[in-house]
Amino acid sequence: MPARAVVSNSLLVFPVATTRTTSPTEAADRLRRGELVAFPTETVYGLGADAFQPDAVRRIFEAKGRPADNPLIVHLRRRDQIGQVAARVPSVAQHLLDAFAPGPLTLILPKHEDLPSVVTAGLETVGVRVPRLPLTQSFLEACDTPVPAPSANRSGRPSPTSWEAVEHDLAGRIDCILQGGRTDAGVESTVVDCTTDPATVLRPGAVSVESLRRALGAVQVPSSDADEAPRSPGTRHRHYAPSAQVRLVEDPSEAVSGDRHAYVGLDVPPHPDALGAVYVEESVKAYAHDLFHIFRTCDENEVEVIYAQTVPPNGLGRALNDRLRRAAAR
Repeated sequence: MPARAVVSNSLLVFPVATTRTTSPTEAADRLRRGELVAFPTETVYGLGADAFQPDAVRRIFEAKGRPADNPLIVHLRRRDQIGQVAARVPSVAQHLLDAFAPGPLTLILPKHEDLPSVVTAGLETVGVRVPRLPLTQSFLEACDTPVPAPSANRSGRPSPTSWEAVEHDLAGRIDCILQGGRTDAGVESTVVDCTTDPATVLRPGAVSVESLRRALGAVQVPSSDADEAPRSPGTRHRHYAPSAQVRLVEDPSEAVSGDRHAYVGLDVPPHPDALGAVYVEESVKAYAHDLFHIFRTCDENEVEVIYAQTVPPNGLGRALNDRLRRAAAR
């Protein structure tokens, strides 16, 4: 039986028929027709549209339930496409592109006047990224247009690291899912504002602050208590949260026993059998890779409280702690 459209005052009507494909060319054809396509990257799955079809971009916000003041990151196949969405590329951005592109780094640049304002949530800046995953590159090459894409999940939920997670959140709300495997990094890209002097890290991510400083020298890193920066997604609104309550602990002994309680961290809790589920990660990298998948697994198993151990705030640990802190915010 075909999907029945629901009368709505919004741009997007539900449900829509969501199909899967393993063909980047097929997925790109659908995106160019104005449809919404979820696709894998090396960080998390994204939900994309053609940057120059404003109605399609607005559908991203509708499908996710995303606040309209939360800007999108534009994904590009090649560096030479940056001029389509950015007015200029400062020298600091050129240095970062040389060091990290393609890769999990987003640069905030002055917006090109021709880029629809819905992409940037009305800001005069735009975030751009050149992903490195071969499947993503094939998809973007076939799209032959800049692709703005937030994470492919319902707004506020843990970011999706598998196509199954995308389908769980967005089936009936988007048109197509380009199927790939589990994502590599498991956390989103690092966001660097290249319109400030020195450059400012707006969102920690898969590229560490230490690596940025080796490439640039001076880099500003606002404290986690600073006013949130509207230029970057993933900072102003509650993000990454499972249905279960997340409580941060420094030591696993702080986890309270309970059949519907879970623990995740680097160290083994003193009484693991007293908890409903225990996830002990072998490294910070593994912890970051698995975090969102663990959050979703806990929700599937009706866990009520997740005790999450924080890690030393260096390297990838800075990004991991950021995601944990935001998931725990209520």
